[in-house]
Amino acid sequence: MTQKYWLRVSLVLRLYLLSYNLKNGRINHMKKYVLKAIWLASIFICTLPALAAEYIIHAGRLIDGVSDRAKESVSVVVLNNEITAIKSGYLLPNKRQQVIDLKDSTIMPGLIDLHTHIDVQVTQESYTEGFFKNPADFALRATQYTKATLQAGFTTVRNLGGEVSMALRNAINAGYIEGPRIFAAGKAIATTGGHADPSNGINQQISQLMGDPGPKEGVISGPYEARRAVRQRYKEGSDVIKLTVTGGVLSLAKSGDNTQFMSDELDAIMQTAHDYSFIVAVHAHGAEGMKRAVEAGVDTVEHGTYMTDEIMELMKKKGTYYVPTISAGNWVAEKADTYPDIIQPKAKAVGPQIQKTFAKAYKQGVKIAFGSDAGVFPHGMNGKEFIYMVEAGMPAMEAIQSATITAAKVLHIDNRLGSVEKGKIADIVAVKGNPLVDIEVMTNVNFVMKEGKIFKLRMDK
Repeated sequence: MTQKYWLRVSLVLRLYLLSYNLKNGRINHMKKYVLKAIWLASIFICTLPALAAEYIIHAGRLIDGVSDRAKESVSVVVLNNEITAIKSGYLLPNKRQQVIDLKDSTIMPGLIDLHTHIDVQVTQESYTEGFFKNPADFALRATQYTKATLQAGFTTVRNLGGEVSMALRNAINAGYIEGPRIFAAGKAIATTGGHADPSNGINQQISQLMGDPGPKEGVISGPYEARRAVRQRYKEGSDVIKLTVTGGVLSLAKSGDNTQFMSDELDAIMQTAHDYSFIVAVHAHGAEGMKRAVEAGVDTVEHGTYMTDEIMELMKKKGTYYVPTISAGNWVAEKADTYPDIIQPKAKAVGPQIQKTFAKAYKQGVKIAFGSDAGVFPHGMNGKEFIYMVEAGMPAMEAIQSATITAAKVLHIDNRLGSVEKGKIADIVAVKGNPLVDIEVMTNVNFVMKEGKIFKLRMDK
């Protein structure tokens, strides 16, 4: 019997006795005691902790994130927010357990996207709406992006830039809104005039009113300001650090790949970041900026468009991860003519190159972790990255592992997430069919569980 059942029983009995006594106009001595007992019992029941949620997932196939082979016909037991058992075959439930029938599906760990911008979604209006909207407007609008991301099977994201992402993170953690767990970079760090300088493209009069952005706004010139910018991110509650070490495609600046950080600035950032135990990700298209960043000891290189053989070997030596974001490259190339004039040639040149670089980096043995750059394209389409990775030569199993156990290792959370194993947090998603045969099913997730709570269960055939 559930807690709700006994609560209802107690309330029904109370109402019956009260109505009886009202009808008869009296309450005798014995009934007083009965009513009091029922009243106390109902209070006790109401204050009991909620009964544990316990599920048995019957999976047609399990990709656990660590094994190179899928397991057929598996039962996964979940108690509260933890995976407590994984058994071959389909276990019979006890009275406390609820069965989730996914015999026609493949289950796997909750997916991790290491490169999102979950608080924005680039449109033609994106370059002007900052003059008309407040941070609260962006945060409230972003709640639909967080939900779309979770519904797409991504239970964890690393959000690389975005001033309201910490507020979104906190709201999700508190249960106010629906979304993935967020590792937030907060404001990306740029050099003056660099890719993430918020004053790029603004006319002189408005620029003068704004003043020159500094470390507080994520803009630095020199090692001293570089250290200040990292400490400011710590002060604001960032989980990771994001640097824009080269030009970018969507910024209002001429070059998409020029070098934008000096080596002494990068060294100062890395020394400070390590002091605060930050993971450091770098936006990088051009080779020289990328090389300097890898030499300085950054953790991940994002995009990596013009990565050379020398840089690939250096990344292998340093253990640097490559986060390709092929989806964003393909999207901006396709939509190039819709962007402002200064962006169009960059989008046409950079976009198509990323998938080619990925194919080469994979063959060369560079460590690769999943990242889509969602926000450049609509949120919820993150899963298309799997299709592009497989198209470029990565086996489907490795592509899935790049978004599960590998991504968890990048975030240093692989002891808790990234695989379906006993003792791990119950982040589990499912797709109908077999992604090892048809990778496109990764774009159509039918089940999402995050920390033992079901956020999506679609049983249609």
